[in-house]
Amino acid sequence: MTAPLHDTPADADPTEDVAPAADAGVKKVEGRSLKQIAWNRLKQDKVALGGAFVVLFLILVAVFAPLIVSLLGHPPNDFHQEELDELTNLPKGALGGVSSDFLFGVEPNKGRDIFSRIVYGARISLLVAFLAAMVAVALGTLFGIIAGYFGGWVDALISRVMDVLLSFPQLLFIISLVSVLPDDLLGLTGSGVRVGILVLVIGFFGWPYVGRIVRGQTLSLREREYVEAARSLGGGRRHILFRELLPNLVAPITVYATLMIPTNILTEAALSFLGAGVKPPTASWGGMLRDALETYEHDPMFMVFPGVTIFITVLAFNLFGDGLRDALDPKGTR
Repeated sequence: MTAPLHDTPADADPTEDVAPAADAGVKKVEGRSLKQIAWNRLKQDKVALGGAFVVLFLILVAVFAPLIVSLLGHPPNDFHQEELDELTNLPKGALGGVSSDFLFGVEPNKGRDIFSRIVYGARISLLVAFLAAMVAVALGTLFGIIAGYFGGWVDALISRVMDVLLSFPQLLFIISLVSVLPDDLLGLTGSGVRVGILVLVIGFFGWPYVGRIVRGQTLSLREREYVEAARSLGGGRRHILFRELLPNLVAPITVYATLMIPTNILTEAALSFLGAGVKPPTASWGGMLRDALETYEHDPMFMVFPGVTIFITVLAFNLFGDGLRDALDPKGTR
């Protein structure tokens, strides 16, 4: 007989050396949640992350505007006539009076610190954009999910209301509304009234866009198995709407809200440019562009800084929104 290559003790476990060898050659597979998959996709999109960092930076600038101005600038409404030429009322020096004391120069004719007004203008633009987006998302989600789930005459009625609002001239309505409003309303005064009106009107005319998306998604989700299971187990309409359907609508709602914010920023800037935004001397990017029309031929820097700020802000939100949409897409492969 042929002798064995090695002897195995009688009391040894024959699988003792086999199990580790088998485990060493097999890679352990771990399940990932949808949030983990979306985060991994988003981390790979460097452009979207860059936009997210710019958005976060702008939010921090708006929140800590008083501290930033106290360290790097001057009060936004203070006049600095000594920085202007006595004959032309234009800033002294090159690039609109840019210096170590005035990082972005000063305004022609008035001598206010442009850097401080840019920083404080971020508060108005982001506040109006975010609050209007919240109003639009709340109304659009509510009416969209109701129209998609109930269908019939409810769907037809809500859909016709959305069609009417989408065809309404939003800018003209806001301008006419602001022109007849008093300076004091519901405890708000001055620019507070204008900000409140801008938030409500922009949000009200923006909800049909969200409503259409939510309605379309609800039409496809209401026939899914988990909805039928909840209905067969005795789940009421409220339970199905807000416990079964709504959690599955968070992703498209979040993406569209992110893409709606830059549109609201542009709308607020356009209204301020036309004189229907916040009242002077409150700083606003659109208002700064309007004031720059008087002197842009002689000193274009006053127009460059607010214009570039609006461009960077809108671009950052759009890049982040596009990346977030790709990350939350269940059919994506990245």
